[in-house]
Amino acid sequence: MIQNAQKFSHSILQECIKPGDCVIDATMGNGNDTIFLSKLVQSEGKVFAFDIQEAALIRTNEKIQELDTKENIHLICDSHANLSTYVQQPIQAAIFNLGYLPGSDKSIITTPDSTIRAIETIMEQLTIGGRIVLVCYWGHEGGDTELSQLQKFLPTLDQHEWTVLQYQFINQQNQPPICFVIERKR
Repeated sequence: MIQNAQKFSHSILQECIKPGDCVIDATMGNGNDTIFLSKLVQSEGKVFAFDIQEAALIRTNEKIQELDTKENIHLICDSHANLSTYVQQPIQAAIFNLGYLPGSDKSIITTPDSTIRAIETIMEQLTIGGRIVLVCYWGHEGGDTELSQLQKFLPTLDQHEWTVLQYQFINQQNQPPICFVIERKR
């Protein structure tokens, strides 16, 4: 069966993440991807999770209390655009869920400028074979602008260094999420 965007994003990440890796949840939200990543890298790895909303950190912190691997998670209340301030080591993978925090203020959204800046920063530190996954929810106000900017930016990446994939359902209504994967070749 064809996977939805969320399951596809997790499958793509599972292929490249191993215990001990450093990974990024660029849009922490409710913490589901943070927990998923933590289980993949296990106690010897590191997860850096970013969100600009304190509510996201509170929700995520509550969820991770039961995890055996919670010590490997670093919750950061800051924009993913400032990632280089917090992470100075090689990165194996990153995930972005672009849009707004579910169950929160829909006017607080990810923006193309900060998202692309964060992608570029991660690309500088991404290991060979490492991946960046972008799940772009674009049915909200401002979402189409971010999607459009990503669709302009991603094709410009050098094909000798990067493989870029777009995973999209084309017969579903109401702007289903679009998933992009960037993989470092060399």
